[in-house]
Amino acid sequence: VALKRMLNFNVPPVKNSTGEPVWKVLIYDRFGQDIISPLLSVKELRDMGITLHLLLHSDRDAIPDVPAVYFVMPTEENIDRMCQDLRNQLYESYYLNFISAISRSKLEDIANAAIGANAVTQVAKVFDQYLNFITLEDDMFVLCNQNKELVSYRAINRPDITDTEMETIMDTIVDSLFCFFVTLGAIPIIRCSRGTAAEMVAVKLDKKLRENLRDARNSLFTGDTLGAGQFSFQRPLLVLVDRNIDLATPLHHTWTYQALVHDVLDFHLNRVNLEESTGAESSPAGARPKKKNKKSYDLTVSDKFWQKHKGSPFPEVAESVQQELESYRAQEDEVKRLKSIMGIEGEDEGAISMLSDNTAKLTSAVSSLPELLEKKRLIDLHTNVATAVLEHIKSRKLDVYFEYEEKIMSKSTLDKSLLDMISDPDAGTPEDKMRLFLIYYISSAQAPSEIDLEQYKKALTDAGCNLAPLSYIKQWKAFTKMASAPTSYGNTTPKPLGLLSRVMNTGSQFVMEGVKNLVLKQQNLPVTRILDNLMEMKSNPETDDYRYFDPKMLRGSDSSVPRNKNPFQEAIVFVVGGGNYIEYQNLIDYIK
Repeated sequence: VALKRMLNFNVPPVKNSTGEPVWKVLIYDRFGQDIISPLLSVKELRDMGITLHLLLHSDRDAIPDVPAVYFVMPTEENIDRMCQDLRNQLYESYYLNFISAISRSKLEDIANAAIGANAVTQVAKVFDQYLNFITLEDDMFVLCNQNKELVSYRAINRPDITDTEMETIMDTIVDSLFCFFVTLGAIPIIRCSRGTAAEMVAVKLDKKLRENLRDARNSLFTGDTLGAGQFSFQRPLLVLVDRNIDLATPLHHTWTYQALVHDVLDFHLNRVNLEESTGAESSPAGARPKKKNKKSYDLTVSDKFWQKHKGSPFPEVAESVQQELESYRAQEDEVKRLKSIMGIEGEDEGAISMLSDNTAKLTSAVSSLPELLEKKRLIDLHTNVATAVLEHIKSRKLDVYFEYEEKIMSKSTLDKSLLDMISDPDAGTPEDKMRLFLIYYISSAQAPSEIDLEQYKKALTDAGCNLAPLSYIKQWKAFTKMASAPTSYGNTTPKPLGLLSRVMNTGSQFVMEGVKNLVLKQQNLPVTRILDNLMEMKSNPETDDYRYFDPKMLRGSDSSVPRNKNPFQEAIVFVVGGGNYIEYQNLIDYIK
């Protein structure tokens, strides 16, 4: 909604306006591109009158009779380039939108350039959009994509980090979260764990929200802000969790569709990039190996199959793709049959509609063709993506890893020794083995004895693993207070439904011999448990000393005693150091 409003020169788009939209160009930087591309397709941009969308720092020709909408970060180099555009008189008028708030001094730079270029009247509007976050799903957002390593787990937990670096990281995170709440139009109640980076974020965010509310004239949370009334009667809860409370989950191999795609394929901002494997036999001996084709697919909110199955266990997904394909084939044959009966091969619709009314059946078939073709596109897309995932599962035995790790995390008995798993040359990449061992190390109540550890280390080294992560986790485990009470993951193990040897039916696209058909039992991961305690106001040692901030209270009283005794209806969970799709899926299942 906020983006569409911006592209409409910052007035809400009118529903029933007839006629053409105002044609305009959109100029963005990489940050703006990342925010827009998961939400608006090129077609949607076109419908809103965007004829061209260009990167700010590319060579752009002057188009003097068209208004330009800019959507960029207020950085030094971006501002210089915008001033240059003004001097070169590239466009008819300029609507400047900053992703994050612009400073007074930079605003003055633009003003000076506009005066110098005699273009003051052409700068139509300057807006702070407060959109410095990327929405990937209706209920999921990430902070950034361009410089994500700056706010990553590693950045925050580096042993040699300086205080000023830490401040910068915290400010970056807070800026995005602040933008999120401005866009939502709601002031949250903030809870966080003590003594962690999450607490630093909470303190800063509380202060920033407070200062904004105090400046009543310019507050972003009054009047007709975008989200006004969306949550007006009840405020959301913001739970800030520190990644260090649970390092096993992000290392865990997974079994649901979306999380697998993210884990084993190249999946960023809802787009998956696949290398098409070209058949080996097609190129003659001695010929140069063919270049692999790269294909990319968007997995979007409008993709019904994705929305329905992204949280399903993989074998179920494979089965559903197969069913979709069969139902599609049935319909496709029907259209062909009807056409051939009437002796029209690919005639235009005009000819068809002139035939007598017993052709109503055919007409409906023809009108459903575009729908069928879209269905076909989605089936092909998921066949390719699922096949790519399946190749990884089979070549790396990911089903075995997933099942084994679940057993470790739920403290149930293991059917084969960890050493065997690590030493098995056919099972997994060095990274898979390292992840498995780290989960074992993090989850075990007693760390393995030095002698055992040496044995494991040797096996890991022989398997080609880099031992650096292990030495970090070793220090981390010694350092965390949590080590005394390892996180519990509930006592569930996936139930195998027998091997998938007779997969679905024989004509299936997916050859899944030997892949275990594992079903998940619902259990709450640590992040979900924390949310549950705080939303439902349950007393629990895990969360009882979480700090409580209410930016609306006049004086900041630092108490962990919640004012509000009622359960919350809405919550936002943010993991400082990075959440992941396993936790996202777990929260969705919890809500259901």
